[in-house]
Amino acid sequence: MNATLALPGILDGAQLVETFGVAGLLAVVFAETGLLLGFFLPGDSLLFAAGFAATGKLADGLHPNIAVVCVLVTIVAIVGAQTGFYLGRKAGPVMFQRQESRLFKKSYVVKAEQVVGRYGVGKAIVLARFIPIVRTFLNPLMGASELPAMTFLKWNVIGGVLWGTGVTLLGYFLGNVAIIGDNLEIFAILIVGISVLPIALELLKARRRSAQAS
Repeated sequence: MNATLALPGILDGAQLVETFGVAGLLAVVFAETGLLLGFFLPGDSLLFAAGFAATGKLADGLHPNIAVVCVLVTIVAIVGAQTGFYLGRKAGPVMFQRQESRLFKKSYVVKAEQVVGRYGVGKAIVLARFIPIVRTFLNPLMGASELPAMTFLKWNVIGGVLWGTGVTLLGYFLGNVAIIGDNLEIFAILIVGISVLPIALELLKARRRSAQAS
């Protein structure tokens, strides 16, 4: 695979899939959706690369069955989110009151709260899947709230299927398009950029509101 651009290794979904295979893919999906330390991982580009790997064009000897990948990724995405939810339910608000560090910023929690406030609980749980950082912090935030577990599970399943299966299939079908398959890293960068765009726009709006208020 030739490319003129390259992502940092930890953000390069194609490189992660090529290096660690399906097992590594599932570990990253679980960490990003279920553990607060996984917020920096490249979920969207990783799933896209996993779908591309199912075409057999990513690396020699790496040709997983697309149906198996979709099922496994979706299950792990759902289980990961449920884990995050129950961690939030068990730890409560204490989880979000710790000191800021390189791996934890209160702004991450605020962003998740803003998504819930804007779209409502159900839509937020689904849409959060497609928003980096928010998809990590929203699950424990919902657990720390009084949201019934079955309500979260319902929307979690919907979001898990749309994200886990949808983005993976997108990589599979688009990967068969020559220009995309030959320039996967470039398109991975575009996917990362598109996925962080909602956060960038929200931050811009927040700054404008703050400037107007002052």
